[in-house]
Formats: sequence, C-alpha cells, structure tokens
Amino acid sequence: MTPAPRPTAPTSTDRRPPAPGRVLVVGTARDRGALAAVRALRRAGWTVGVGTPEPGMLGASRAAGARHEVPRPRGDGGAFVDGVRRAVAEGGYDLVFGAGDDWMAAVSAYRRHLPARTAHPEPPVVAAALDKMGLAERAARAGLAAPRTVPATDEALAAWQGPAVVKCRAHWAPGQTRPHRIEAKLHPDADSARRQVRLIRAAGAEAVLQEPVRGRLGALIGVFRDGRLHGRVQQSTPRLWPTPNGASARARTVPVDEQLAARAEALLRELGWWGLVELQFLTGDDGVPHLIDLNGRFYGSLSLAEAARPGLTDAWARLVVGRPVPPLPDARPGVRYTWLSGDLRRARAERRGGLAADVAESLRWSLGAQHSVWDPRDPGPAWHLLTWRLARRRG
Repeated sequence: MTPAPRPTAPTSTDRRPPAPGRVLVVGTARDRGALAAVRALRRAGWTVGVGTPEPGMLGASRAAGARHEVPRPRGDGGAFVDGVRRAVAEGGYDLVFGAGDDWMAAVSAYRRHLPARTAHPEPPVVAAALDKMGLAERAARAGLAAPRTVPATDEALAAWQGPAVVKCRAHWAPGQTRPHRIEAKLHPDADSARRQVRLIRAAGAEAVLQEPVRGRLGALIGVFRDGRLHGRVQQSTPRLWPTPNGASARARTVPVDEQLAARAEALLRELGWWGLVELQFLTGDDGVPHLIDLNGRFYGSLSLAEAARPGLTDAWARLVVGRPVPPLPDARPGVRYTWLSGDLRRARAERRGGLAADVAESLRWSLGAQHSVWDPRDPGPAWHLLTWRLARRRG
C-alpha cells in the first residue's frame, strides 16, 4: 500500500517553521511513556498520530492529531501489519515508533512490510536487548554487575536456594498469541516460584530465575549514537509501585556517574544498539549498581527526562530520518517526577508513618514535580483515565 501524499510545504504567508515530519506511535492506549513522547514530539514540531487497539488516554491527548486502530502484534502479525499500513496511508507518516517491548519488537521484526521508516534497530539487535539471559552475560563482559540469571528448568528450580525473581526471558516473539505481558514477580522460594514458571510455560514463553537484588532503583537514559550516550539523564527512585518491585512512583534526576556511563556505553556498543535507551539498575548498600533491564523504547518516567533534558525524543526521531541532531548536554540534577496515582496506591499499601502522613507526603512531593499523565495544557488524558477508572469501579 502506498502512503498518502505528504502535505504541501507552507506558503510564504505561513510564518510557522516547517514541521520536521510526521510520526506514528503505536502501542496500548494507556501507555504513560508513549504519552510523554507524543507530547514531546508535538512540542518539537512533529505532526503526531497514534495507533492503538482501542480508544483511550493516548488518543485523548491534544498532541495526537489523529488516532488509528492498530491491533496488538499477535499471531502471524498480519492484522498488526495491516493496521500500521492503513494508518501510514491515512496519515502520510514518515516514521513509526513502537511504544512497548512487544510493539517495539514487532515494528522491528516487520519493518520490511511497513511503508515508513522504523525507529528501532534491526530484529537481531532488538531480540538480544530483550533477552534477559543474554543481557546479563553482556553486562558482565562490559564490567557491569548483574543479578545471576538462569533458565527456569525443573533442575534449576530443584537446586535453587532462597528467594527468586521469575521473569519471561523475552516479552515478545513472532507468532506470540498470549494477549498481555507477564510481569516479573518476586517469590520467597523455589516452591512458590513454580506456579509462575508453569504460567509462563503455558503461555508459550520461556521463564528465567533471577537472584533478587535489594536496593534502590535507578536508571541511566540517553540517545545512543556513534558509540556514545548523548543527552544523558540519570535518575534515582525513592518510591515504587507496585511495591516492592515495580515502576517509579517518584524519581529525581541526579548527576551522571561517569564510570557507570562508560560501562553502559561498552554494553551498548557490543549490542549494536542505537536510539533511545533506558538502562535500569538496582543499587544495594554496597553501592554497586546491578543492571536489571534495558528499555529501548518509551518508558514510564520519560516525562522526567523530557523535563530535565528536553529534546531526547525529538533527537531520536531526527536521528532516524536523517535530520540534524542538536547538541545534547546532560540533564539538570534535582528535577522531580511523580506518578501520583501510583504513589497514592503505594501510600495506601505501605502507610509509612501512617496512612495520612504517607498520603500527605505523596501530595507534597507532587507539588512542582513533573507528572506522568497530568498536564494543565493537555488535560484530556488525565480526564479520560479518571472517567475510565470510575466506569470500571461502577461495573
């Protein structure tokens, strides 16, 4: 299918600068990282469309000029490819981003069937980045600590001592039919972990056992090109939801650890990565960061990076389409972030100093912080999310 014609260039009476291009973001309708990216791309002048399986928060944003129906990348991928092709034809998009692990991997895997540029590395590189076993091995070669990770065979379960984190070795592969991602879970022992391993096997995926690391979650973020990480953002996470293993409910930018960044660059060079990347670490009392994940797509707290170091998402898009990429200095330290609904749910569960005190502290933190969803200039997503949750409770 041939993409729709591009809009004509602005006339001499149009004082607006020409848009860098037209971008399609495909993913789930409630993806907070995709929402931050759509807003950032629109601020940078891109025309942005979203492709989701159903209407939702993402399509409610003023930054999204159009919403297209794009099915999840499941089965033989035919419905997904057809949906992306229709969206590109309707919107004349130059570039396609996948917003979650499965969407990113599918955009990469089916790139030759899509009539637009794709924002992700070649399929073998994406597959290697998503492989929890291979990532731990590559991290060790780059001088990065990583938790011990082994395939969750019956023999490994029988020999395992102590708590274990059970994860899918990868969250997507061509032909996958399970409808949703299976999240990592911490179990007190191998007997408790067996049920989760059976669930992952039944879904047609491969499970791994990972030694838990007790420590604070942190991340190193940037756009990787020419063997270096540009626009570096480092963040620390004092509160998570779900607790104790989840996403950032609060985060703050901190100065970049140069030794950590150098080792991360060595890992990314060996991997063959390019584009946006978020490397997640857990740092214990010994001060050693352990690599636990690599996100090569929009991630939950992306709005913090875009507040502390504006232009990362724009730089990634420019890199793909061959436009000049402006200099990308490091982010400002001390910028705060909140996923307020997640932090309030955490306060209800943890009750640090009592429920009222914890809720009050969550609200104080949120004042002046960058929010994951709420933006007074773009209230549609927050309103949609609120009404959706109320409707679910009534149902």
